[in-house]
Amino acid sequence: MQPDHALRARIADTASALGPDAPTLDDPWTVRDLLAHLVLRSTRPDAVPGIGVPLGFLRRHTAAVQERIAQEDFERTLALFRQGPPRWSPARTALVGRLVETPELAVHLEDMVRAQPDWRPTEHDGSVQSALWGSVRRSGPVLYRSAPVGVVAVAPGRGRASLRRPRAGTGTVVLRGTPLELLLHAFGRTSASLAVVEGADADVAALAAHDRSL
Repeated sequence: MQPDHALRARIADTASALGPDAPTLDDPWTVRDLLAHLVLRSTRPDAVPGIGVPLGFLRRHTAAVQERIAQEDFERTLALFRQGPPRWSPARTALVGRLVETPELAVHLEDMVRAQPDWRPTEHDGSVQSALWGSVRRSGPVLYRSAPVGVVAVAPGRGRASLRRPRAGTGTVVLRGTPLELLLHAFGRTSASLAVVEGADADVAALAAHDRSL
């Protein structure tokens, strides 16, 4: 099974088990809101630009579409999400599924899981972890591009990747952990990530203050 397909199934199962009103790390979104966001990404290309483009009219349109989806029957929305992207969507291809959908789904799965009391990290098989490590190596230089210090990611058994060269007068912070934990840190879920952060106190503090929320 492709990594994105496996993650989609796990998100659907988790959302169903938690219920629509459970909290997520994307406060104030509940599970219902997060699922609506994921369905919007897959089925409403007209509303996708407003997710990342800081233009008011685009964001208002995205917010309105997401709200309408969130107000629909939760079980219907859940079934729509399980179906995956429609036939015309590039996200149905294995390449886009691996490069784009896999990291997005992995992070949002943990947004649900780690917002609950007594949570445990999701365990993924080798194919998913390999895909996530690839995502860290590709996305890390972009996500840490404005970091005030150098950043190196180390995934035991998989290697290391330089994600940001240090600026003059600063040091380098080393992040160690599974690809999932490193991906969560890169995507701004710093407090929820179990990645071990190593470096001088000042450099660690500077990276902790760096905003990468997505």
